[in-house]
Amino acid sequence: MNVLVVGAGAMGQWFAHTVRTHADATVAFTDLDQSAAEAAATTVGGRTVASDAAETFDVVCIAVPMPVAEAAIDEFAPHATDAIVDVTGSMAGPVAAMRDAMPDGQRLSLHPLFAPENAPGNVAVVADASGPDADTVVDALAAAGNNCFETTAAEHDEAMETVQASAHAAVLAFAMAAADVPDRFQTPISAGLFDLVEQVTGGDPRVYSDIQRTFDGADAVAAAARELADADAETFERLYEQLS
Repeated sequence: MNVLVVGAGAMGQWFAHTVRTHADATVAFTDLDQSAAEAAATTVGGRTVASDAAETFDVVCIAVPMPVAEAAIDEFAPHATDAIVDVTGSMAGPVAAMRDAMPDGQRLSLHPLFAPENAPGNVAVVADASGPDADTVVDALAAAGNNCFETTAAEHDEAMETVQASAHAAVLAFAMAAADVPDRFQTPISAGLFDLVEQVTGGDPRVYSDIQRTFDGADAVAAAARELADADAETFERLYEQLS
């Protein structure tokens, strides 16, 4: 199986390494930044392809930022003979774009629910049109130790509103509101929150921005914080008990 990975970032490299190692696939990278594609090919073990090349591949994997996923699917689907896969992080839009761009091919949307450096972990899977190549990709992920579970695009995107958009907004809002407190004053809860702040702010700000732009959730966190701030003692106790 030969695979073209569109996007030479961390997620594209993770996907390429996984299928190369566990599916005996050959991989090629293309990226708007040719130097990034060359670096990824060197790291993973593969080659580079110009973005305007006419070459075709058994599988094309779209590993680009969420805001440009659908455009990349439209552009690179003609390079896939058998299957198109995306690992962009949202699902409804990419799945619809893959249906339009490759109606008769295999279509697979994947979302690794972890940063590549923390692999393996849970991987959400929407097999919109299954087949041998799509199955090989999922089997390779499982062979690498990942827990691949099937879902729907709608279920996935709704969940991301909570586990990504709301969660990140809550952690970052705490970071914005928190004072610089000496360690001797920390409680187990506050220390845990500061640990989360360090984890969230140690990533790529563009990725976190894309998540907030793609999924709802931050407004709900803001509204909940305002409700708590405005609550009298009785109302606060009622809200607390509802969460217990």
